[in-house]
Amino acid sequence: MVKPSKRTSRRQMSMTRRRSLESLIFLSPWIVGLCLFFISPIFSSIRLSFSDIVQMKGFVMEWRGLQNYQHIFFYDINFVPMFVQTVTDTLLNMPICIVFSLVIAILLNRKMVGRGFFRAAFFIPVLLGSGYVMKQMLGMGADGATITTGIMVPQLIADLLGHSMTDFLQSVLDRITVVLWKSGVQIVLFLAGLQGISSSLYEAARVDGATEWEMFWKITLPMISPVILMNVVYTIVAFFTDSTNPIVDYIYKQSFSNPQQFAHGAAMGWVYFAFAFALCGVCIGVLSRYVFVSGGKE
Repeated sequence: MVKPSKRTSRRQMSMTRRRSLESLIFLSPWIVGLCLFFISPIFSSIRLSFSDIVQMKGFVMEWRGLQNYQHIFFYDINFVPMFVQTVTDTLLNMPICIVFSLVIAILLNRKMVGRGFFRAAFFIPVLLGSGYVMKQMLGMGADGATITTGIMVPQLIADLLGHSMTDFLQSVLDRITVVLWKSGVQIVLFLAGLQGISSSLYEAARVDGATEWEMFWKITLPMISPVILMNVVYTIVAFFTDSTNPIVDYIYKQSFSNPQQFAHGAAMGWVYFAFAFALCGVCIGVLSRYVFVSGGKE
């Protein structure tokens, strides 16, 4: 086996440093914005979650320790059930959304009539759900459950199935509707990953007699594994921060409807953030073992 020369290693190191420098240049606006506008409010919010406001003028706080966290877990009757329901829905919707987005992206990546129309059709809910239309609907009194529940079980079928089966079928249809609303960005990212795979890999596999199923597991899935990891993290964050999320709305109302609840709202927000951050960390830690970069395992 030929060992790389010192000159080659130096060249590789310089390329690594160059890429690191390029990444820092692209990240520099975000880093500057974080330091100027977010660091101070973040520390103030953390301090507020362990304190109480004694004077609104000047935002004077008094240290209370863990009282706010004890309040939201042992005295607030709404936070824990909403938190558990949000986590359950996210853990159920996330894998469904990832699998659905990957299947749709694979279909849209094939040559067919009207491919551009179907690509736009799957992305339209993203534009509607995150833009002016959604804000206007929420402002007119429509709640998130009403907006994201579009498929209803017909009354005739409900009478035949009974109450329990109708509720189960309705929950499945509601989950399908949520997945359709929330899969546009993931489909676009998967399409970008699929189009980045060299066609020569598939041609060589076909020459060797590989089937479509074998090429999916041996070529497609490993090559888009970085995109899968990115989509998993994006989907978790998207579901946890969605405007139709009931716990996000509850934290907002508790924090700003009554100035005396600022501290409780801060505590709820940091518990919610800590769980979402930990869940993203676990997913990154587990899935990064199976991520392939430039034909090699990372």
